[in-house]
Amino acid sequence: MKRVLLLSTVHPFADPRIVYKIAPALARRYEVMLALPGLLSPGQTGVRTSVKLPRFRQLLFRLLFCHPVVLWKCLRFRPDVVHIFVPELIPLAFVFRFFGARIVYEIQENLYKKFALKRYNNEFIFRYFFHLFDHLARRNFYCILTEDAYRDEYRKLRYPSAIIHNYAALPFLDSLPVPSKPLTDRPFFIYSGVISLERSFDILVAAVALLVKTCPEVQIHLFGPIRFSEGEMELLPHFKTIQPNLVFYGYTDQRVALAQAHKAIAGLALLKPVGDYPDSYTTKLFEYMALRIPVITSDFPLYQQVVEKHRCGFCVSPYDAPALAERMQELVADPAERQIMGERGREAVKNKYNWQSEERILMEYYRTILGEAPLAEPRF
Repeated sequence: MKRVLLLSTVHPFADPRIVYKIAPALARRYEVMLALPGLLSPGQTGVRTSVKLPRFRQLLFRLLFCHPVVLWKCLRFRPDVVHIFVPELIPLAFVFRFFGARIVYEIQENLYKKFALKRYNNEFIFRYFFHLFDHLARRNFYCILTEDAYRDEYRKLRYPSAIIHNYAALPFLDSLPVPSKPLTDRPFFIYSGVISLERSFDILVAAVALLVKTCPEVQIHLFGPIRFSEGEMELLPHFKTIQPNLVFYGYTDQRVALAQAHKAIAGLALLKPVGDYPDSYTTKLFEYMALRIPVITSDFPLYQQVVEKHRCGFCVSPYDAPALAERMQELVADPAERQIMGERGREAVKNKYNWQSEERILMEYYRTILGEAPLAEPRF
């Protein structure tokens, strides 16, 4: 049985794409080792071997203290394929390549557009070495892209590449236990993901300040890490007024966060047009749809082609708090329409935006990498 190492020094051990999608898919055919920071999640991944890596926010500390652990613990696994999820691992990947492994380099964001948004690990020296090693990877590794738009940047690749979207995994979502006790008896919206100003938290605060005038009981439940300081948050207009309406949970395993979404009025996924956001799907869009709740997201053409086409929610300007408040009010007031929107979204995921279709591409791509006979005509 071929051996596959799934490796990241940044993603948490409950990362939904790696832990709940890619790992279980590959484990049905290969022997898979997971090496990620943080505590082992008790999720059903089908992976028998796992390595807990040290967790550091600063890249320099990861290079000094985490990367040596990777070499010490993972080289002994003798992987046939090493699948890396962050560019900082490219130099280590060349070590594994020297020992005979094939390398899969997964590009999950366009850092050429996104470096300016980073609040740390964005110094000139890091940018320089990213450019250097990223171009080396294009010439030596197999590449998986998570968005169609990334083809514009990653055009000249030595080996065949594949686009594997991060669509919703219906069997995983359908297996989530319905909580015996709801989050609250009050009407609430759910947000799952990084909480930042680039993801329109300031606009959300302004919209909630308008919404509470007609619906004072409404709550926003936010599952995810906060990427700005408490002082910055408190300086936002109206924040202290509506603070009781906001409930923060911090980073939460997706199995826990999304299990709470069933009773939500809608799922929020608002991003500003910065970096690569307008070219990239937010995965929560499809997960909310799969869970049969309406979505409110940005009015990017990419998102409008999904939400407006399938009439499963609303697209609004990520700078327009009154428009956001109006759409939220509409959904609070019309439970029948919410249910219809939710069913439309579920049907769209079932027919198109589901992980099962992407999983087939992943497995076919691995067969190509390892020189195995394809199950079907590859669609790379």
